[in-house]
Amino acid sequence: MASSQGPAQRIFTAGRRLLGSLLASGETRLRLAVLELEEERARLVGMLLLAGLALILLLLGIAVLTTLVIVFFWDSYRLTAIAVSAGVLLSSGLLLCLRVMQLARRRTLLASTLKHLATDRELLEQERKEG
Repeated sequence: MASSQGPAQRIFTAGRRLLGSLLASGETRLRLAVLELEEERARLVGMLLLAGLALILLLLGIAVLTTLVIVFFWDSYRLTAIAVSAGVLLSSGLLLCLRVMQLARRRTLLASTLKHLATDRELLEQERKEG
């Protein structure tokens, strides 16, 4: 009876070690994901504050520049100056919106975590094929 429990005990021990390794690996990956999320949040908050300030300053500058152009051409081409200013502002805004949409489609969230998980999966598949 003692000899039949020896291999079973070894299997349970190996299973526990495997489970412990899986849990440790999972914990490491989870910590990496949390760290990446915290860094991404801090980066986004900083970017939003700077972008908001930049937008306010750009808006004020564009308003003053547009007013200057319209006042300069008031006597001779006031409607043309207004139309050209509006066209430039609208086309610039449209181009910037398209660029923002292009940037928003990029995936950067948890990129490192996903890369490590893919590496882990490949290693497990290699071990399974070899074993």
